Amino acid sequence: MVHIRNTFIDSIGNTPLIKLKAASELTGCNIYGKAEFMNPGGSVKDRAALSLLKDAQEKKLISKGGIVVEGTAGNTGIGLGLIGNSLGYKTIIVMNDNQTQEKKDTIKNLGAELRLVPAKPYKDENNFVKIAGRLADELRPTNNNGVVWANQFDNVANAKGHYEGTGKEIWEQTEGKVDGFVCSSGTGGTISGVSNALKEKNKNVKIYLSDPKGSALYNYIKNGELKSEGGSITEGIGSSRITKNFENAKIDDAYSIDDHEALPILYDLIQNEGLSLGTSCGINIAGAIRLGKELGPGKTIVTILCDKSDKYNSKMFNKTFLKEKNLPFPSWL
Repeated sequence: MVHIRNTFIDSIGNTPLIKLKAASELTGCNIYGKAEFMNPGGSVKDRAALSLLKDAQEKKLISKGGIVVEGTAGNTGIGLGLIGNSLGYKTIIVMNDNQTQEKKDTIKNLGAELRLVPAKPYKDENNFVKIAGRLADELRPTNNNGVVWANQFDNVANAKGHYEGTGKEIWEQTEGKVDGFVCSSGTGGTISGVSNALKEKNKNVKIYLSDPKGSALYNYIKNGELKSEGGSITEGIGSSRITKNFENAKIDDAYSIDDHEALPILYDLIQNEGLSLGTSCGINIAGAIRLGKELGPGKTIVTILCDKSDKYNSKMFNKTFLKEKNLPFPSWL
């Protein structure tokens, strides 16, 4: 029987687990990546986008002809744009101007309106998230079909999508034999939803945060203090604050991962396993390898393969850029 989906939305979720060969061999564990890049919008953020829009519909905040506004590093904007198109909504995306050109182009090519702003910390009133919230408030009186600020960072409908979907799927796909789950956090939606779903089934499942340099979350988990050091070329992960989604996450411990550790994993996966993955996947898999070494052989560990490398070509495969930052680059460049 051929699996048929009636709509674009029906094809979101139920992604496979892919065994990561090198990571598994290195640790003696079964390390699996949940292939979220296989979602129709190309990333894990399709789930958040769908859950946020479903929440708005259930609350009768938007109907056909309405407007969705969001501040995003890119992937959530792509998901909202595509789902919005399928439901008859206009999408306006506010994005920092330092994100990759590939993501900016994708959003514009979907027909969404893109507003680029200078990157500012969250405490600044002109942070992209706060601008998006204000823009939705300004537009609300102009549209009778509703104007929604998706608010992926602090709207816990984001985590709910992963609690009901991603986490449940991981439990079923591993037949309840999952020993550890590792992933990074941007909004906190994935790690919050998945950690709650898994620990509800088995409180002994280890949940670890894999955090890039430049993010304050590692130090928060370790020492209770929001403090960051260093930097990373990854996009869409790491945070300087505790979001409403993240504060509900059930996290046992954390790793701080340097780009020098993450990038070679990604280049090796392309060359030897045929998986061409985005920068955050390197942070996630590095964390999964560390957890595998910590838990010991024979364990089952799952992480998230958020998206593909095509959104980061101008960074991941730019030899000049990588050399300037003293970062490793693929041998074939």
